[in-house]
Amino acid sequence: MTSSLVELRVLEGPNLYFPRAAIKLTLDLTGLIEAPTDRALRFASRIGLPRARPGEPGSGFRQRFAARAVGRLVRHVAGEAGATRLAVRVRPTNDVHRIVVAYPWRNRTRAQALGRAVAAVLDALPSADLDELVSDEAARVRAAEKGPGPTTIKPKIPIVAVTGTNGKTTTSRMVAHIARTHGMHVGWSSTDGIYIDGELVEPGDYSGPSGAGRVLAHKEVQLAVTETARGGILLKGIGLAFNHVSVFTNVSADHLGLHGIDTVDQLAEVKSVVCRITRPDGWVVLNADDPRVLATRTNIRARPWVFSRDPDSPALREVLSEGGRATTVIDGWVCVMEANNDPDPLVEVVDVPMTLAGLSRFNVENALGAASAALGVGLPRQAVVDGLTSFRPDPEHNPGRMNFFTHDDISVVIDLAHNEAGLEALLEIMNGVRRPGARLLLGLGAVGDRQDEIVGSLGEMGARDADVAVIAHKAGYLRGRTTDELDVLFRQGAARVGVDDLPSYPTEVAGLAALVDQAKPGDVVGLMCHEDRQGVYDWLADNGFSTDTPETLRDKVRAARA
Repeated sequence: MTSSLVELRVLEGPNLYFPRAAIKLTLDLTGLIEAPTDRALRFASRIGLPRARPGEPGSGFRQRFAARAVGRLVRHVAGEAGATRLAVRVRPTNDVHRIVVAYPWRNRTRAQALGRAVAAVLDALPSADLDELVSDEAARVRAAEKGPGPTTIKPKIPIVAVTGTNGKTTTSRMVAHIARTHGMHVGWSSTDGIYIDGELVEPGDYSGPSGAGRVLAHKEVQLAVTETARGGILLKGIGLAFNHVSVFTNVSADHLGLHGIDTVDQLAEVKSVVCRITRPDGWVVLNADDPRVLATRTNIRARPWVFSRDPDSPALREVLSEGGRATTVIDGWVCVMEANNDPDPLVEVVDVPMTLAGLSRFNVENALGAASAALGVGLPRQAVVDGLTSFRPDPEHNPGRMNFFTHDDISVVIDLAHNEAGLEALLEIMNGVRRPGARLLLGLGAVGDRQDEIVGSLGEMGARDADVAVIAHKAGYLRGRTTDELDVLFRQGAARVGVDDLPSYPTEVAGLAALVDQAKPGDVVGLMCHEDRQGVYDWLADNGFSTDTPETLRDKVRAARA
């Protein structure tokens, strides 16, 4: 007999369902959802829902009836086991036969026993004696060991937590750099690893719940900056009980179809968990130009601080009228705004190297978000100015994000650009430094867990907006796919805009080499680099490329505009 328990997952900290540790059950309710209506009605009556309307077998109505019924069942079993006030959240999934049930826990072993007890009751339905079965399973839960408590950390130093689809790594690094400019010992966790005062001490993807703990284990750290990704929130929960300042950069289609997250709205809800656990006396920094991000402010305890490139944005006016703050651009200056005060101009946008003389609207937004977070966590105004003007788009300060190189009048841009929004930003920058008559040459790539339509869209965008495009694969990130499968998807997208020639290369370095070999003076080469960043840097150095300074970049932008 197949068990109804598909997965029992222990979430160690704040999560999509609760602001504290929780158990998440994924249950297959095929037996209940496909049962004849008369049986469903008898089951409803036996669990205390005599007026239930279960709907037809296999329908969405039946799925929602089953969700309600299982929530009632969890409380019933928990109540007999001694937990009389257990909070339970139940959600449908995109599979009509499956639902998700979550409840908070204090004792791991007993909480897991409750999950297995609920599954055991469901496995015996609909013919079992429900009352006797619930009593037996509740007795097993009562007899179970309590087990350890949650490992959620209550931080004793200020925490800035950054989330979003794009820009969170750059924003995290900028906040950390601003704090270091002020002379603080700073630790931060990211997709690249754990950094202490700018030094990589533990390589690896630490954007999950373990990252914050690794940073806080270093006793000299005075400020922690945590990059918080979707996967960690869904699979383990957030490792911290709270943060002092949170930043939500934006949200767009990325990693959809994984772990029950199928829409951008659902993705925004997951990422907003970071904002919901911000302390009431802290600040939640939100992108006012992203409606889904801005909507988060209706569900937070902390004070709102919004940012926008548009100083006349209605969202800014509304937040300011509510006592919040805003950061924007006025007459080319990064400005902070409060109600009933004149704007405070911090620094000219052209003097912030990461904005590429104001060319990169995405990095303008990252700078606005970073400035807001730094001020919100209590860093001095001058430190923010000094940090913004000294943080550079190069491999030292911001590896893998908009890094520019030049050799023989050929420009190369290396960027993660891991989704459609990232590729849009990369193409924007490439166009911004291209002199009249020069070409754009682009190396496309994608990790294997992207949805088919997203990979195809990347191929379409690259083939449409670049003069030459190739595929540069990431063999370590295929995640179940083959390079041939990805080639087909990229080429289908390119074909939609009339491009049939889309060569494929096995590595990022090979793709870059092929593009540079075709480039002529003035051309701009861009590479979506995810896997072998160091190998790409080494190849560029071996072939005579040098890192662009902020002054060099400004000259390129001016030449392109001229």
